[in-house]
Amino acid sequence: MATSRATTQKGMAVALLAVALLFICGCARASHQIEIVYIPKSIGIPYFGRVIQGFADGCAKLGCKFSTVGPATADATSQLPYVVAQIQRGVSVIAITPNSIDALNRVFDHARRRGIRIIIVNADITGFETHRDAAVLPVDFARVGPDQVELMARLMGGSGDFAILSATTDAPDQNRWIADIKRMLAREPRLAALHLVKVAYGDDEPEKSATETEALLSNFPDLKGLLSPTAVGLPAAARVIVTRRAAGRVHVTGLGTPDQMRSYVESGAVKAFQLWDPYEQGLAAAYLADGMVRGKLAVAPGASFAVPGLGNLRIGEKDTVLVREDMLTFTSSNIARYRF
Repeated sequence: MATSRATTQKGMAVALLAVALLFICGCARASHQIEIVYIPKSIGIPYFGRVIQGFADGCAKLGCKFSTVGPATADATSQLPYVVAQIQRGVSVIAITPNSIDALNRVFDHARRRGIRIIIVNADITGFETHRDAAVLPVDFARVGPDQVELMARLMGGSGDFAILSATTDAPDQNRWIADIKRMLAREPRLAALHLVKVAYGDDEPEKSATETEALLSNFPDLKGLLSPTAVGLPAAARVIVTRRAAGRVHVTGLGTPDQMRSYVESGAVKAFQLWDPYEQGLAAAYLADGMVRGKLAVAPGASFAVPGLGNLRIGEKDTVLVREDMLTFTSSNIARYRF
């Protein structure tokens, strides 16, 4: 009987030890779970909601942990405390759409020294690429500015005054496209009759973008076109054009999402605009991050990785991944097919 009790007690001890070991191993695995955090330019912008959904779906398939945090405004340094907080938490990857090409570079360097990967999404820190590990871009940004001004020229009939409604003065993607547009206007004889009268900044805030649009209409009564290469500025500008009954006289185009612009396109107030599917960037970045952290992917030009639904994506110069070759142009003939 004593032997039986001893055997039972020993068995219980072994069982408890096994449970404890399983718990410890489980905790160890959990503590080493890949954690990705995404910081958009600012919270509440539908465009970035689509990027976030791509991250979330990718991480759900990959088994990594995903979260998103961000500032209420798109100022140059508004993301700084959020990056610092994630470094302190010790996440595996910080993915970010930066509001400045250089305001966060020192903190990026600090994160990387701590073993945290930095992936830029949607807009690269051009000229400062050594401060991040990789970038995921929707298309070749060298083509965005030229494609936008070509579309603006077609809508305006090749001549007239137009203005640009940008995001913030520090927005790296916007500034690059604006610079490319200015170069196109200066060197292309066929665009000689197109005149850029002003670049205004709505700070990626709907109300300020609307106020800037009102000012442009008031200050430039002969304005024939308004180009807003931002998913916040474009619908704000379109709303003002409709309210001021200037649709048809002032041609509005730029970059925006179909759900934001659907009513304006279907009513004829906006004839055409362009974009890509931001969901694909989040999805691609999730797979890139997972491959980097797990050691399955060495980031270098020429390397590639597979993303369900997108195929094999190649890493190009300066460790940049382009999700697609060309932008989508949305018009009344095709916008009903897109829901995002």
